[in-house]
Amino acid sequence: MKSLNAHSLHGLRVIEAVARNGTLSRAAAELGSSIGAVSQQVARAEKALGLQLFDRSREGMLVRPEAAEFLSRLGEGFARVGQAVEALEHRRDKVVTISVAPIFATRWLIWRLKDFYAQHPDIKVRIDIGTGLIDPARADMDFGIRIGPGDWPGVKAEPLFDQLIVPVCSPEIACMLRTPADLSRVPIIRDPAAMFGWDAWLGPEGVAEDILGEGPEFPDSAMCLDAAISGLGVFLAFEVLVHDALRMGSLVMPFPRYRRTGFRYALVSAPDRVPGPDQQLFRRWLKKALREEGLGEG
Repeated sequence: MKSLNAHSLHGLRVIEAVARNGTLSRAAAELGSSIGAVSQQVARAEKALGLQLFDRSREGMLVRPEAAEFLSRLGEGFARVGQAVEALEHRRDKVVTISVAPIFATRWLIWRLKDFYAQHPDIKVRIDIGTGLIDPARADMDFGIRIGPGDWPGVKAEPLFDQLIVPVCSPEIACMLRTPADLSRVPIIRDPAAMFGWDAWLGPEGVAEDILGEGPEFPDSAMCLDAAISGLGVFLAFEVLVHDALRMGSLVMPFPRYRRTGFRYALVSAPDRVPGPDQQLFRRWLKKALREEGLGEG
C-alpha cells in the first residue's frame, strides 16, 4: 500500500461520502463537485490503498465486504472531526449548553441564573429541556442534570445532591394535622408519574400508606404543587420542587422531616471531553449555589 499523507485527506473524505451516500451523484452533490471528479478521486484512493473499495453497479457504489470495516471506521473518524469543530465553534461563542428536566429548570435553575450572569456577563447559558438522558457527547451539549440511581452508561456523572421528599400543604390545611396519622382526614394530591410513593415517607413514620384517603390527581408535579398552594390537599413533594415555595411561605411542612428516596441528582457530561473555561465556571457556580442552599441535606 502506498503511503497516505495530508494530500490524501480529500480523497479519504470523498470515499467516505461515496460509502455513506451509496452513489457517485449524491456524493458529488454533497461535496459540491462533479461526478467525474468524484469517480477519479475514488480510483486514486483505491490505487493508493491497494484495495478495491466498491463494486460498481446500476444501483450505485456497493461497499465490498473486505472494505466495510475500513469505511465504517473512516466514517466514524470524520464524524468525530465534525463534532470537534462544532464543539470548538460552540465554545468560541461563549455558550454553555445544559440539558435539564423541566421542573429543575423552571422551579430552581431559572431563578438563580441572574447571579451567574452577574458574575459572568459574557457567558450565555442555553437550556435544553428534556427528561431523557441526552447524549452528552453531542457537540452542542456541555452538561446534563439528571436524577436517578446513578448507573447511567457511557457518561461521567458527578453527584450533586440526594433527592429528598416531604409532605407539603397550605398553612390552613396544616392546622388540621398534628401527627402523620391525621393525613387520613385530609385530601391527598397525587401525581401518577411520580418516581416514589407515599410509603417512602410514611414507612419510617410507622404509618401504613393505606390510611390515605382520596384527593385530586394531576398529570405532573408542577400542577400538583400549585394545587397544594391553592389548598386542595397535601402533596408529597421532592425538595427542589418546593424549595422556594417553602421559603416564601406559600407552602408549609406539617411534619418537617425529609426522607431520602434513594435517587440522586447528578451532573453528567461526556467522559472523554475536557470542559472549557466557560464550562468550568458554570460547573463551579452550580455546585456552589447548591451547596449554599443546602439541597439534599434536609
